[in-house]
Amino acid sequence: MAKEDTFETLKFLTPELCFEIADKVGSPCYAYDLNWLKKHANDALAFPNAYGLTVRFAMKASPNAAILKLFDKMGLHFDCSSVHEVKRAMAAGVAPEKCSLSSQELADGFEELVAKGVKINCCSLLQVEKFAAKCPGKEVGLRFNPGMGSGGTGKTNVGGPSSSFGIWYEWADQAAEIAKAAGCTVVRIHTHIGSGSDPAVWRKTTGMSISLCEKFPDATTLNLGGGYKVARMKTDKGTNLQTDCAVVKDVFEEFAAKFNRKLHLEIEPGTYLVANSCALVCLVHDVVKTGTSEGRTFIKLNAGMTEVLRPSLYGAQHPQVVVPRTPTEEKASYVVVGHCCESGDLLTPAPGEPETISERLLTKAAPGDVYVVEACGAYCSGMVTKNYNSFPEAPEVMIVDGKVHLIRKIQPVEDIWKNEVDLPAGAF
Repeated sequence: MAKEDTFETLKFLTPELCFEIADKVGSPCYAYDLNWLKKHANDALAFPNAYGLTVRFAMKASPNAAILKLFDKMGLHFDCSSVHEVKRAMAAGVAPEKCSLSSQELADGFEELVAKGVKINCCSLLQVEKFAAKCPGKEVGLRFNPGMGSGGTGKTNVGGPSSSFGIWYEWADQAAEIAKAAGCTVVRIHTHIGSGSDPAVWRKTTGMSISLCEKFPDATTLNLGGGYKVARMKTDKGTNLQTDCAVVKDVFEEFAAKFNRKLHLEIEPGTYLVANSCALVCLVHDVVKTGTSEGRTFIKLNAGMTEVLRPSLYGAQHPQVVVPRTPTEEKASYVVVGHCCESGDLLTPAPGEPETISERLLTKAAPGDVYVVEACGAYCSGMVTKNYNSFPEAPEVMIVDGKVHLIRKIQPVEDIWKNEVDLPAGAF
């Protein structure tokens, strides 16, 4: 049952802004706040380091061009997860040399990006072989699986023996031999253990990661990935970069004293930079009840897994707020569901249990009220069940000094099927 201490309020929006967005731009709509984005970027740029720092935005978290341009202007670099993301960043004006590609798929044509200055971190022995064949004599990075990981769920843990990400650390010598045979110089070592990291586990893996640099005497950079826990809900405890991660500086200094090598630090925050900097503004479409004594009351939204997939996928928890058209102090417990014809389109699952229904204590809702799903800046707009039930992509806006600026138009519904091609006449 929903409890009083789970009641949430708006983070950066006001009721007036909510009504303006819903009524003038349309809903559902992602609303980003410029000041919140800047604040978290500046926090990351102050990450404790001994011999220099590069902050790379994991752009898969939220790849809108307006965000890429902002972070580019602030001095951030970019972590790309596909050649397509590299091209998207470059289309937004990002210089190729500020892009680093770490991908499950090292797609054909990557060598053309290398020639432009894009940095590659090979994530498997096969990728090292492909790089060596296409780019002999070039500098390269290697992403390793350090043997352990951390994450809020098994689906967000990207380290350890059950994860496919990175070269298993015991194959480091083989990776070095492949690179050396092609005259390639390994200049970067990369690891990433997963999002939702426990600080104690993260600190331990820092030592494991830096030990890999011992095998690569030409390595000048160690990339520790991202995975800094963000407090979305009131009951969450987030990572404080300046205190929880201060040990990194010490570890780098100890390595320098022992091996006379001062390593440059790279980090790749995604969620940390954008999660709480965006809210999804949508509408209460309907309120329905089931049963009499033991039934539930459901809020049906005009949004759902087509805009916020994380609850259905991970059982992720997002703060949620009813913004009533007619102010009221009444509260009620609701199950909140999306607009898709899909039983899994659930906005209020139990924590970490996407198939278990839970309830939220909310302001009493009525059809037409505005509904805000907070903390939608990371892995929401960029990771959805696009066009399921033929719902178009939602628009996006940026709040700048209290004013609403459109940064992505709503997708015309006709665009959903515009690439479909008819079969030849008589094929049926």
